[in-house]
Amino acid sequence: MKATSVSIKTPEELQILREGGKVLAAIINELRKIIRPGIKTKEIDQQAENLINRYHVLPAFKGYRGFPNCACISVNEEVVHGIPSERLLNNGDIVSVDIGIIYKDYYVDTAVTIAIGRIKPELQKLLNVTREALFKGIQQVRVGNHLSDISHAVQKYVESNGFAIVRDFVGHGIGKNLHEDPEIPNFGEPHQGPLLREGMVLAIEPMVNLGTWRTKVGGDGWTVRTQDGKFSAHFEHTVAVAQKGPEILTI
Repeated sequence: MKATSVSIKTPEELQILREGGKVLAAIINELRKIIRPGIKTKEIDQQAENLINRYHVLPAFKGYRGFPNCACISVNEEVVHGIPSERLLNNGDIVSVDIGIIYKDYYVDTAVTIAIGRIKPELQKLLNVTREALFKGIQQVRVGNHLSDISHAVQKYVESNGFAIVRDFVGHGIGKNLHEDPEIPNFGEPHQGPLLREGMVLAIEPMVNLGTWRTKVGGDGWTVRTQDGKFSAHFEHTVAVAQKGPEILTI
């Protein structure tokens, strides 16, 4: 894991990020209510944009490196960066919604994977393990730990449950920019990389596959899919390193 120059947020910046995180949590909770069989992924994105406007914040993703929408919406074998479309969600699908906002010039980012109707037990386990892996990583967000302690905790939990952790895409620092140092892989040996310091803010986001960890990018240049076509789940929170322990900002 390479050494990086990591931004340390001031108490004033952290307060802005807390406020932004609460707004983003409210937005994702509202989106959960409309996600059901028969909805189009572009309708979820439109509601996301409506909510972003209602809360008087800005979308973090729309226009970022040319991305066309407010939310990344990835279905079934799509891992991340799915472009909303006319695709209908059906009973038995899983859908990942990844969304970020800009609040008072600061970024926050979160993602959830949601079951559509009744899903297979192996898919429910995939969702449960991915969500729990995120929290296993968050538990390592403590002053004096190494960055890779987060990575190792995620990988160990995922693989002990028989799933594969995606290696091509990683978490990241966040604050004045959507992507800041350090990169946060979801795999690796413990006790490596920079020490965690009070005031760091991290977007931790395990992506977990039923089959191989390998992925491929689709013809649209954005949508990432599993190489073997098996399903994938994705959960993310923005987390601050605090003296008392991890502070989840997007909850």
